[in-house]
Amino acid sequence: MTEHFEPMVIKDFTPMAGTTQWESPSNIALVKYWGKMGNQIPRNPSVSFTLQNCVTRTQIDWFEKKGNSSELDFYFEGKLKPSFGQRIQKLIATIAEQNTVLNQYSFRISSTNTFPHSSGIASSASAMSACAAGIIDMLRQIREAQDSNPWDEDYFKQQISFYSRLGSGSACRSIYPNAALWGEVSPDLGSNLWATPLDHLLHDDFRQYQDAIVIVDDSTKSVSSTMGHGLMNQHVFSKIRFEEGLRNTETMLNILRTGDISSFIDIVEREALQLHAMMMTSNPSYILIKPNTLAIIEKIRQYRQDSNVPLCFTLDAGPNVHILYPFAFRDKVKEFIETEIIELNPKMNWIADEMGLGTKQI
Repeated sequence: MTEHFEPMVIKDFTPMAGTTQWESPSNIALVKYWGKMGNQIPRNPSVSFTLQNCVTRTQIDWFEKKGNSSELDFYFEGKLKPSFGQRIQKLIATIAEQNTVLNQYSFRISSTNTFPHSSGIASSASAMSACAAGIIDMLRQIREAQDSNPWDEDYFKQQISFYSRLGSGSACRSIYPNAALWGEVSPDLGSNLWATPLDHLLHDDFRQYQDAIVIVDDSTKSVSSTMGHGLMNQHVFSKIRFEEGLRNTETMLNILRTGDISSFIDIVEREALQLHAMMMTSNPSYILIKPNTLAIIEKIRQYRQDSNVPLCFTLDAGPNVHILYPFAFRDKVKEFIETEIIELNPKMNWIADEMGLGTKQI
């Protein structure tokens, strides 16, 4: 949609110390965005399920800046992490372009994950959306303490989604419950600047959808998603892929409305394989899937054929496998994972996840 974004403008309020805590989930894209332009604008729209258990929890404390005090200290799992702190500092500086009151503060930000970071489970999405939510809530607290006018909740969430996108593109989708669209599908549907909630259109068959995440490898990815997106600019198949992403988004929106699980499985699996095909055929090329990733995919397809359980796989930019399936089959899929998937490597772990409610204050 081409609607205008109206950012907050908070400049001259009296500084006040404070704190806020937010939790934000990862999300799993059903239709992938791979490739971007300009200031975090997707080259094709994407659709995702919001998760419940794979979350980042972040506390932000702010203090009036004095003397040579540090502008920002970022701690992950109790350890100082200056490199990621620089990403957050950049995000805060972007928000401060309109809200100059932020320049009067120093920050201490502490973050923890319930899942492995940088291993292809969209940890930057959960981390950046949690941070953006905290900073926007900070501004809300400052504003409401001095003029007492409450913010509209839809406006508040749009602000978080807009700024989350600038920290990590897919983070903008984590804000909303159950499912979200990011990217312009038509002049009347979707925006490149923030995500659009889809919960209202979901067929009952897509409610309480489950996501079992098999951790094939929890080590840090050898290639960042940022680099991968950049390689799409000169990719020989990029134009075809962007067109396919748009078509699949349009189809997926109809699938989610109608409850067509067979077509859902088809598009979700093709999207996952196309994502990794683009990585493997870029220049330079790279391979993030592992032998057990392929073995799990084969087992999922065979099990679906033999049992008629409508589970399917998808992948993010890493080796770990997301197994998506309706709630009614939870016990059968759990047994399948524990008896057939984990036997591939008893050291592998898996996370039982499901649709969640999005970013929330804690």
